[in-house]
Amino acid sequence: MDRNTFTGLFLIMIILAGSFYFFKPSEAEMKKAQEKDSIENAKKAGVAPAVKTTTANAATISPALDSAALKGPFGTALTGTESKTVLENENLLITFSNKGGKISSVEVKGQKTFAGKPLILFDGSQNKFGLSLNAAGKVINTNDLFFSPTKTGNTVNMRATYGPNAYVEYVYNLKGLSNKVDFKVNLVGLQQVIAGNNVGLNWQTTLLQQEKSLESEHRYSAPYYKYVDGDVDHLSVSKDEKEDLTKGKIQWFSFKQHFFSASLIAKQGFEKGSLEVKIPTAPGQVKFYDANMQLPYAHTANQSYDMEFYFGTNKFSVLKDQGFELEKQVDLGYWPLKYINRFIVLPVFNFLNNFNWNFGLIILVLTILLKVALSPLTYKSYLSMAKMRVLKPEMDEIKAKVGEDNPTLVQQEYLKLYKKAGVNPLGGCLPMVLQLPLVMAFFFFFPNLFELRGESFLWMKDLSTYDEFIKFGVKLPFIGDHLSLMCVLMTISTLIMTYFNNQTSGATGQMKYIGYIMPIIFLGVLNSYPSGLNYYYFLANLMTFGQQFIIRKMVDDNKIHAMIQENKAKPEEKKKKSKFQQRLDDYMRQQQQAQQQAKK
Repeated sequence: MDRNTFTGLFLIMIILAGSFYFFKPSEAEMKKAQEKDSIENAKKAGVAPAVKTTTANAATISPALDSAALKGPFGTALTGTESKTVLENENLLITFSNKGGKISSVEVKGQKTFAGKPLILFDGSQNKFGLSLNAAGKVINTNDLFFSPTKTGNTVNMRATYGPNAYVEYVYNLKGLSNKVDFKVNLVGLQQVIAGNNVGLNWQTTLLQQEKSLESEHRYSAPYYKYVDGDVDHLSVSKDEKEDLTKGKIQWFSFKQHFFSASLIAKQGFEKGSLEVKIPTAPGQVKFYDANMQLPYAHTANQSYDMEFYFGTNKFSVLKDQGFELEKQVDLGYWPLKYINRFIVLPVFNFLNNFNWNFGLIILVLTILLKVALSPLTYKSYLSMAKMRVLKPEMDEIKAKVGEDNPTLVQQEYLKLYKKAGVNPLGGCLPMVLQLPLVMAFFFFFPNLFELRGESFLWMKDLSTYDEFIKFGVKLPFIGDHLSLMCVLMTISTLIMTYFNNQTSGATGQMKYIGYIMPIIFLGVLNSYPSGLNYYYFLANLMTFGQQFIIRKMVDDNKIHAMIQENKAKPEEKKKKSKFQQRLDDYMRQQQQAQQQAKK
């Protein structure tokens, strides 16, 4: 090879390499060519090619399958392009996906998150819904199939074709001014295909943070369920848990969040099922829920299941209007607290709410009514503490005479004094114990009251969550990452009330200081609770001050002392014994007998 030939071949190689580099197709052109080849292969296999929709949300394209797979069960539904369909009324904006034929997103209209964004119950890939069909020797989950959508008015039909005259169909219907979506499942022409006597239904979703306090949402969020012939129950709110529901037909289950819920009601009931809850670690996620239910399958040519979705608020009256005891998802406390809240506190609150007052004013009036109703018990409690205060000098004399080294004998002498004076040392405690269920009932009532959500009063922007007087920026032990001003005011008022109670009852020693420890503990506990709850406790303390001031004007210590001395002077046979005094007599006789036996 001479020099000129070598030079020519070298130049030709440079030109070819440069042409390959500068004129090679782009990645987009290569992808387009691959899609074209896939369409040609699908045509050869006798399958209609998937057409990309022009909707804004269409994005996901299923991976290409070989012709053998496309000719099998649900062959035409195994591949496709995801598209969205929307139904909307005054209350809900629901987005459907043809991938799985499911509801992919629900927006509760008229409600906002704590950050002011539209309130979305669930969205996207974090939500899965479908039937599990044992067909053609394998389990097929309709969540993975592509359905053909048809929208007519307020109705959306989703159909996944198995073969000629055989298909799975979902029918959704949304009515105006409703939070319910009618949901019907039709299994047509599959009686010889589906094996077994049950069809599985699976729904998985991750609830997104809606409220200011993620900790509070954890505290009040859990999956709920109801048996057809049973009561409403729920899984744990504080830990991961899975429960098998096998005690009968299941009427409904619900993915309940603090103030919102997504429920599925089976009108004929689910045969059995299981529920699971997990606490995710990702930011902005509240709970992960997984429901697996079994529907009876009778192998008929057209098997239908009528169900309903409920998407909306956990307002007690709204849930009650839906039927099926959905309102029992609102946690009103344990027995008897839930009965106090449901049949006393809630009706009074609803009555006051009819006046369209600010909710701060409603809580004020509600507290006043409660204090007036409990005023007889408060008076008896104060009167009993006043009697104990009057007796305190005589009790000190007994203690000095007997000596602190013999506490048993001191207590016996105290009991003799109570008997002569006609005083019940528990008289101040019993009225307070009787008031305790009402006080505790509000502990459950206000945190679960939807009406307080987003309502402001004074500096409190939202009565359903805590008010941030001081934001620390870091989470501190015991107190958290903030300090609630209303909680601080409640704590200070409780400490002051404890001081005056000690003055009234004449408490000494350890009992005098225990009352100061509890308010400090409550500061750490209630600091992250709703400001509406702390506001109620603050008002209750202020009104207690007022009641004690009025009662103190009504109760004269000199008259009480004279009454006690007069009672002590009465012969034993003329004294009318109370049940407590009778128990004191029995106790004293037992102690005397024990001492006599000990001496022998």
